Amino acid sequence: MRIGVDLGGTKIEAVALGEGGEVLLRRRVPTPRSDYQAIVRALADLVLAIEAELGERGSVGVGSPGAASLKTGAMKNSNTTCINGRTLQVDLSAQLSREVRLANDANCFALSEAIDGSAADASAVFGVIIGTGVGGGLVVNKQLLVGGNAIAGEWGHNPMPGAAEGRRCYCGRCDCIETYLCGAGLLASSQRVGGRAASAEQLVALADSGDACASEVLENYCRALARALALVINIVDPEVIVLGGGLSNIPLLYRRVPELWEQWVFSDECRSRLLPARYGDSSGVRGAAWLW
Repeated sequence: MRIGVDLGGTKIEAVALGEGGEVLLRRRVPTPRSDYQAIVRALADLVLAIEAELGERGSVGVGSPGAASLKTGAMKNSNTTCINGRTLQVDLSAQLSREVRLANDANCFALSEAIDGSAADASAVFGVIIGTGVGGGLVVNKQLLVGGNAIAGEWGHNPMPGAAEGRRCYCGRCDCIETYLCGAGLLASSQRVGGRAASAEQLVALADSGDACASEVLENYCRALARALALVINIVDPEVIVLGGGLSNIPLLYRRVPELWEQWVFSDECRSRLLPARYGDSSGVRGAAWLW
């Protein structure tokens, strides 16, 4: 039995998978955002509760925002800021008295979709999360690529090609891809041109009803996403790019972005496929389980 735990900003979700990837049990609890010790206890309690209910001990994998530093073992780059500088993997392993594997949540998402999700037939897969933040993970031949600095796939904190608006990112830089492609970035782009949408869903509804401003904002968003993904294609050349996160539910992306990225991809044609995640919001927690 494999147990995966996904540490999110508002909830912690855990799932137990059988040998064939079937879900045996699923549980979720609210995330105690500002209390590190409470987060460690919540993670451990979920694992122990699942094992008690199923009567079996399992391997444990955790998907978390940010990554563990190769230098210190402490967490870094997490927007759940109370875990930064803390040795989450070591502390949870001690709490559970066993080895725990930990990976970035976007890496877990990519691994899930590469193993038995939308990209199961591909050898090179780039998994993208576009929602509250922007993240990515790279899987080659069903193996997660972590990288020499444990930042493989972190395309969201590269500069957005062609942008010079000076948008500040939480990482301290300006005009990161994330500041344009995350949910707040999409709404900021709408507000800059006088848009009246208060959410991505409302923006899509307005565009579908013929609102010219909303349609223009979505077209510009598709263009920005296409330019950012063209960088990935030119460097990694994945067969499949899988989208997850709240903004991945915009149907227009899957038609328009591949049409647009052709002009920036360094090839006479682009055969990379852009697909929605098979497991949706559950991909991260499933990928955490597949770390074993």
